Amino acid sequence: MSGVVALIDAGGANLGSVSYALERLGAQVRIARDADALRGAARVILPGVGAAGPAMRLLAQRGFVPALNAIDVPLFGICLGMQLLFEASDESGEACLGLLPGRVRALRGAPGVRVPHMGWNRVDARSADPLLDEAVPGAQAYFVHGFAAPVTEDCIATATHGDTFAAMVRRGHVCGAQFHPERSATFGAQVLRNFLSLRAGSAIAKEVA
Repeated sequence: MSGVVALIDAGGANLGSVSYALERLGAQVRIARDADALRGAARVILPGVGAAGPAMRLLAQRGFVPALNAIDVPLFGICLGMQLLFEASDESGEACLGLLPGRVRALRGAPGVRVPHMGWNRVDARSADPLLDEAVPGAQAYFVHGFAAPVTEDCIATATHGDTFAAMVRRGHVCGAQFHPERSATFGAQVLRNFLSLRAGSAIAKEVA
């Protein structure tokens, strides 16, 4: 857990709660309001609450887009922050960061399935991954979202709310959670703890039998 964790201010309301959750785990947190603040960080977290379009415009204005495409330290996106890791989102029609292949799409409502999805939901591991070490199988996490990322080869855990979608993703040093780990009790704290221990060269995910 050594080294500074740069927590990007992308205009999301959960910045303070994520910072507090990290500090409780012993992390040294630096709030990054421009790309220069990422220099020397051992890990980077991109939290987010809001809409993809305004968030991407803010990241671009503050120089984060090329910086996030260039870093090689572990990067963790939370909620909207995870969605921004993908190529594009139907929420805005704009290009996102493009660090993961795929397009984020709107959740579909149905009888008994309310959108946006708000509340606790089961997270099912799809792969054995360092981010899920010591996590209880089928643990519950707290979600707040109306859009979701597809289940691709980078998906290490899923959740279902009408459709099944990516709850956690990882490709090399790029990873994320659709739920809010800072609000997901013991399971969320374990995911954050695992991220703080993650190294860029950590073993890739393996499919769960």
